[in-house]
Order: sequence, then C-alpha cells, then structure tokens
Amino acid sequence: MGVRASGGATNGRARGWAGARGGGMDLEALMAFGKRLDKRTGRGSYREVLAETLLKVRNKRGQLVYLRTNAAQKEYERACGTRNIVLKARQMGVTTWVAARFFLHTITRPGTLTVQVAHTQEAAEEIFRMVHRFVENLPADLQGGALQRSRSNRRQLVFPGLDSEYRVETAGDSNAGRGLTIQNLHCSEVARWGANASEVLASLRAAVPQDGEIVLESTANGMGGCFYREWLKARESWYVRHFFPWWMDEGYRIGGERGKELAAGALNSDERRLVETFGLTREQVAFRRQARQDFGERAAEEFAEDPATCFLASGAAVFDGAKIEERLREVDEIRERRENGRILVWLPPARGREYIAGVDASGGGAGGDYACVEVIDRTSGLQCAELYGHYTPEELAAQAAKLGREYNDALLVVERNNHGHAVLAMLERVERYEKLYRNNRYAGWVTTMLTRPTMLERFGAMLVANPELFQSRRLLEECRTFVRHADGRIAAAEGAHDDAIMAMAMALAVRESGYKA
Repeated sequence: MGVRASGGATNGRARGWAGARGGGMDLEALMAFGKRLDKRTGRGSYREVLAETLLKVRNKRGQLVYLRTNAAQKEYERACGTRNIVLKARQMGVTTWVAARFFLHTITRPGTLTVQVAHTQEAAEEIFRMVHRFVENLPADLQGGALQRSRSNRRQLVFPGLDSEYRVETAGDSNAGRGLTIQNLHCSEVARWGANASEVLASLRAAVPQDGEIVLESTANGMGGCFYREWLKARESWYVRHFFPWWMDEGYRIGGERGKELAAGALNSDERRLVETFGLTREQVAFRRQARQDFGERAAEEFAEDPATCFLASGAAVFDGAKIEERLREVDEIRERRENGRILVWLPPARGREYIAGVDASGGGAGGDYACVEVIDRTSGLQCAELYGHYTPEELAAQAAKLGREYNDALLVVERNNHGHAVLAMLERVERYEKLYRNNRYAGWVTTMLTRPTMLERFGAMLVANPELFQSRRLLEECRTFVRHADGRIAAAEGAHDDAIMAMAMALAVRESGYKA
C-alpha cells in the first residue's frame, strides 16, 4: 500500500507519495505526512499504515520483510500517551515498534531529535542496525532530497535538510541528555540499567519538553530498582501503564507431537485460571510448561503473566505468596470510595460494635512514605476501612479522628516513632480525641526490635489462617513486596512500601492483647 499526502491510500508501495520528485521527497510533502501520523484509518493509525508501507525489519527467521504490527504493537499504538511505561514479556516487539514510531516522527517532523537509550553497548548496536535498516530500505524515490543524510558519527543519523537527528545511546553516561532538547525519548530495558539508573533517567527526562514523548520500557528484573519504582508510581507521575503478557505473541506456542506431549495431563490451578480467563489454547499451555522447564523461577519474569508476580522478590518473601495471590483474586468489591480513592470502605460501622484503627504516620511529602489508617472490627478482626495517602501529621490527625468517630469512637493505635509524635499531639490537643492506645503513661504504640517481629509474625499467621479478613488490594500488594533482606532485616523491597502492613499489624497486635482504653 502507498499513501498520499492528503491522507488517502493507493495501491502499490510508497511510489504513490505525493511530492516525491526523482531526487527525493521535498520538505513540504514530508511535513504534510508528519501532521497526519495520529489520524486513524480502517487499518489503525496513519502511522501504522506508513510503517507497514515503508519500513523493513528482520523477522525471527532472519528474513528481510516489511514490518507488520503484532497485537502488542497495535495495543501500544492505540493506548499510548506522551508519557508511557511498558512492562512486558521478552521479545514482544515493543522496541521495534517504538523505533519505527520515532523514526517516522524524525523524518516527517523537522527539528526532531530522537534518542533511544539501551542498557548495553551490544543492545545499542542492535537497535541502531534496525534503525539504519529502515533508512537503507526506504523506496528509492524517497532517498535523497529532504531525507539526504550527512556524514554521521557512530549510532547517529543526521538529516540536515530536516534539521532532525536520530541517536542511539547507552545508559552508562550519567550526563546523558545534558544540553539537549529531546522530542522523542525511548529508554529500553530500564530494569537492567544498573546502580546509577535513577540519575541517568533524571538527566534524560529533564531534556524532554512537556509536548515531547517518553517511553520507559523493560521486562521485569526483581522487586526494587529504578524501573520497579517507576512502575509503582506511574499513576502519580501521569504515565500511561502498558502491560503485555507473553500470550499476546502468536509465536509463543508449541504444536505438533511435542506440543501434545507437553500439554498432556490435567491442568493445574494456574493453567486452568489462564485458560478460563484469557482463553489460552493447549499449544500455549505447552509453551508455558516448556518455558518453566527451561527458565525455572525466572520464567515469571521472562514470560510475564501479570504486572505483579513478574517482579520476582530480590529477597526471600516474608508472607505466604500463594495465600496472597489467592486472596487477591477473591477480594470483594469496595462499598465506598472517598477523597479520590484515598479512603476505602468495605463495611460501615454497626451499632454496638467496637473497632480498632492502626495509624502509621508519614512526613507528608509527595515522594516519601504514605500515611495509613487500617480499621478492623475488634471481635472478628475483619478489615472495615482504610485510609492511604500522603498526609501531613496535622492532616492525618484530623482524618484519623474523623474516621475513628465514625466507627463508634474506635481505639486509635498510633505508632509513636518518628512523625507519630506530632500526630499524637494533634489528636490530643487539637482534635481532643480521648480513645488512644497508651503504653504505660504515654499515648501511642512503640515499634522496637522486640515488638516489630512479633506483630509482623502475628499478621502473617492471620493472613494464612484467615485470609478472608483482609479486603484491601493495596495491603495485599504490599505483602507481595515485603521481604527478608541480605542483612537479615524484614522490610519492604527497594522502592516498595509497608505502611498498610504496619498499620494493620499494630491493630491486630492490640486486638490480640485485649487492651481497652
């Protein structure tokens, strides 16, 4: 298919481009295409049509063929914004599509600087070979003209007629992006960028204007690190999340006799869930079983199935992972949301019942820990409500007092450590809240080297024995990332949080003790 500058399609490959004059396409014609890339056609975006018309790639058999967008590439094109983060299974074609997308921007929008950043020199070379292949295999009547290239450095394409440039770099330079204005930034395999990843990423992002486009993309590489933190805070940072599981790739299946042999026998619970939920075929089940034989525990990372379990813990998990996953699949609908989802209610207060609320304080900064209040029924231990967000000590005291009064003057168990002192002072002196847990003469719960392991063990035991008591997805997701570190500490994995865990553990500990104000 060829494409006219007006936006219509014609038969025959790119020879139909209006404005091409033997020596190559002129600037005006290219700009006409650049303005239409986001328009939709019957085959997808105008960008997809151009990519499939003009750009050649090496397929998995090594053949030079025209690019044909796969399911993951089409879904990305449909849902992407100006800020994107992509978590995916291996070899889903995301890097290829982002390269194609940004290459078309570079050659049709004058003044464009595109930068792709790979995790290794080898990966950078491979990406650049792909982009260079795009240029070398453009139709002959598009070579030259505004697309005439100047002599360029290694991993760099310069189009002086457009004042545009395409670079492929590596993540090893902490000064990457300084002094540049980057219109298109693709950061590839960010989870493998190394110890200075956050510094490099900050430098690169600072070079992208508000109307520029950013793509952070990677397979998972453990709980913790720069990419994991970026994924967790994506919504707060106004990034569009994209998740592409392995079964979106048609090539991930095993047929024939080998497939029948691998898929023989009854499905286990995970396989049955995937078949029922996503419609996996026996050939795909065969592939999944083979992947687990070949990759062992790392199969969950390499062939991601959901955007949580693909992040393997970098330390030993403290809580029972199977119970957590089972409960996450069963959690009930939320009865009420308040404050843009920062307060969730599953069970409203009932007349005559007593409640306990664990309160974990934070400093209130937007980039730090969260403050959390977990309300439970004293008799049953059932989770009733949760507050979770960035609050100053003054704000948290007001919210905790309000929630406590709503739940029949619930007993507030406020951690006294750190910012808890300020919360307690506000509760006593400003809110005049009387029903506070007290340790000897002082209000508040003190978490120490002695109390912390006991309260967490009690919570873990309750999670195993009575998982139905816990309603919060946020709490359960924190449990996934609560690990035993190499130095023996039990705490949240790097970049994760444990505020809901601590609030709930305090409430359960006081319930177990039988304490009453």
